[in-house]
Amino acid sequence: MRIAIFAETYVPFINGVVTHVKVLRDGLTRLGHEVLIVTADPEAKKHYIKDGVLHCPAHTMKRLYGFGMASPVSRKRMQLLEAFQPDVLHVQQEFGIGLFGVEAAKKLHKPLVYTLHTMYDEYLFYVVPKPLIPLAKPIAYKYFRWLAGRATYVTSPSAKAQEFFDRCKAHRKVRLVPNSVEIEAFNPAQFSEAELDQVRAELGIPKDAVTGIFVGRMGKEKSVDVLLGYWARFFRGDAAKRLLIVGDGPELENLEDEAKRLGIHSQVTFTGSVEHTHIAKYYAVCDFYVTASLSEMMSISMLEGAASGLPVVQRYDEKNANHYQEGLNSFTYKTEEQFEEIIRRMAEATEEEKHARKEAVRQSMKEKGETQLAKCLLKVYHAAIHKNNQAEA
Repeated sequence: MRIAIFAETYVPFINGVVTHVKVLRDGLTRLGHEVLIVTADPEAKKHYIKDGVLHCPAHTMKRLYGFGMASPVSRKRMQLLEAFQPDVLHVQQEFGIGLFGVEAAKKLHKPLVYTLHTMYDEYLFYVVPKPLIPLAKPIAYKYFRWLAGRATYVTSPSAKAQEFFDRCKAHRKVRLVPNSVEIEAFNPAQFSEAELDQVRAELGIPKDAVTGIFVGRMGKEKSVDVLLGYWARFFRGDAAKRLLIVGDGPELENLEDEAKRLGIHSQVTFTGSVEHTHIAKYYAVCDFYVTASLSEMMSISMLEGAASGLPVVQRYDEKNANHYQEGLNSFTYKTEEQFEEIIRRMAEATEEEKHARKEAVRQSMKEKGETQLAKCLLKVYHAAIHKNNQAEA
């Protein structure tokens, strides 16, 4: 099968959607399918294909972390796509490139699969002044209602997507397709103890410290400020308990200042932007993944942490409660007191218990590898092709 995937961002940019698309591409390729990634590229002067990626000229959007915004209309892009002869088109993001994918599916009479990764009504503050958000929401809902209506099938990693489309009055059933992770890329056994000691030294984390890690965009929606508040309330001054916060974003400086204000700056390490290839080492020197965010659909970084053997400590989220196994690879809290209890239990575990827990967590993730995502979406692709053929007959 030939699959064209449309995403506004791709490698070397790093975010959850980029990782999802890369994992999907690797899985599909491993199963013998041909994939073309169509993406915006602010560095591209013209359209060109290299290593299975169609690079499209784009304008840099500073408010959106420097990502590119490409025109939804391009004759050259369409020619290159037609030459690929896709059997199915898969839109992963909803802007210039995504719009192009929608129109390309119509022009080529091919089925369109659309995956929602983001609850956009919770992110409008990035592009719309706060006083105008109430006016912007109905417009956004109308757009997503139109987009979902153009798709043969709609998928998402989270049941939250169904609620989102219901708010949009889209009246579309969402097929749930869980995210996957490159299991072996995050195997901590690939690193020597000397390598890990060097990482700890670079980060200023003592070897005997109990360390939680969060990886993600430093944005308001990630609730890192809430996490810092919990840490300050219960563990301020406890040098044996550390937080590693990995990622960049508009709130990074404010969060660093907040850690200082709370008196926990010596216990919290902010790394800023990190190459994705280096993150596996950071997971490997930590004891658990921790988050206070309620904005996730199905966090890629949580999956990476669990693939590294880290149990996930997360706030209770009803719609995402079935993504992990409580008590095995996940420990959920609803209150600050429950948060404290979970972290203290993590800290009190013996080295043997920690090792056994990491092994158990990694084993629990074995069925979430890249080919699993590809196999799940291939079922959707085949169904979409069949439905489209019936409609065209």
